[in-house]
Amino acid sequence: MSENINGVRILRPHFEKALIVDQPHPDLDRYLAELGIRAERVSSDVSDRRAEVLSRLTEGGHDLLFKRSSFEVDEEVLEASPNLAAVMLCCIGDDSVDKPACARQGVLVMNDPISNGRSVVEMVLGEMICLARRVFEADRAGNRHEWTKHSRGRYELKGKHLSVIGLGNIGKQVAQVAEAFGLRIHFYDKREVAREVGEALGWHSCNSIAEAFRVADVVTVHVSAEDPRGNPNRGMFKYEHFAQMAADRPDGTPRIFMNAARGFLFDPEDLKHAVSEGHVDRAAVDVYPDEPESQGDDWANPYADCERIVTTPHIGAATEEAQPRIAQYVANTTRLFNSYGTVRSCVFSPGQPIGVEADSAPTVLTVVHSDQRGTKKAVDDAIFEAGLDNLESAHRDFPEYGFAYDVNAIDQPLNRAQLKTLVQRATELTGDEHAIRAVRQIPVPDN
Repeated sequence: MSENINGVRILRPHFEKALIVDQPHPDLDRYLAELGIRAERVSSDVSDRRAEVLSRLTEGGHDLLFKRSSFEVDEEVLEASPNLAAVMLCCIGDDSVDKPACARQGVLVMNDPISNGRSVVEMVLGEMICLARRVFEADRAGNRHEWTKHSRGRYELKGKHLSVIGLGNIGKQVAQVAEAFGLRIHFYDKREVAREVGEALGWHSCNSIAEAFRVADVVTVHVSAEDPRGNPNRGMFKYEHFAQMAADRPDGTPRIFMNAARGFLFDPEDLKHAVSEGHVDRAAVDVYPDEPESQGDDWANPYADCERIVTTPHIGAATEEAQPRIAQYVANTTRLFNSYGTVRSCVFSPGQPIGVEADSAPTVLTVVHSDQRGTKKAVDDAIFEAGLDNLESAHRDFPEYGFAYDVNAIDQPLNRAQLKTLVQRATELTGDEHAIRAVRQIPVPDN
């Protein structure tokens, strides 16, 4: 088990145990074993999975928790293991994790923002074609022994206008593939860099969500759980948006809406209302406001009574190709974090990795701490007063969550008394007993 100094997690130098829930690809276990990390899985057949996870973490003191999108991580889960250093998401979405609680506990959260992109893109384009040609309805009619050969309401996509709401990794790929397929591309994204990228690619940037709906024959959504300022995207679409579908387009348009992003972006009743009123002709939905944690759980499909809305059970990333890629990506993220303290694909602030050139020193000191004035100084003072050389450092503040991650390449580790001084000094400078939240000292492996 880990040590504890005044409530601060003193984490293991190298991770020993991982708990896996939500059934990521089994390759993950093999990759972790190669890193010297023993993986344990919680079966999806367990009747009370939450209780099982809490029990396992409490008894086992695991260092890492790996999961996909369904199991909810909250403060109780985080507190179950004093060794817990990170929640590793084998998916893109992070809305199943209480990120403020992780920040308070000094537990980092990393995801995989790239590996499932192609799978989602292909599903979206395939459903787009099938909706435009009414393939799903033809299949259902055929199963009723009905012959429905006619051209009414069936469209080619070439020359049609597509609005992509959210021009991130997946949204951009959808736009590129759709453009190659002959569609005209519009997009809406609040981020300045995304707008610059889209415009550089020759696509039309919409000034509002309403405009994105008005100019398009097809709208597809690829936004994250939060906007660029960290505000939740819950309820970002209303009936009024759906009611403007293709308002600026001529008659004879598919009027298709697609959501493979987040289930809480709108009230299902608003979409159903828009479909019943004829504003949206057909839709495809892969995500829902409430989703079961496992296949055996009860679930009520909110669109079950609307034939023009095709539903799939959150399978955008569920392909034989994507899941092994995700396992490998997350395992590589784990390797960097385990061996060097390097953090990449951190959901608190996606972007560049946070780390140092570990070859420059035999020890890496990592500290998760408050972003209050004085905490960074306490870390630097502790290294200086210990007579150590700080050969290189990296630091990242996460102001929306009130914490920071600090990485230092030092010539030897701090002893327990020096670590205690670091914690006390940070408390004195900030007046916050929880200024330092987690500390780890990593002996850098020989290359």
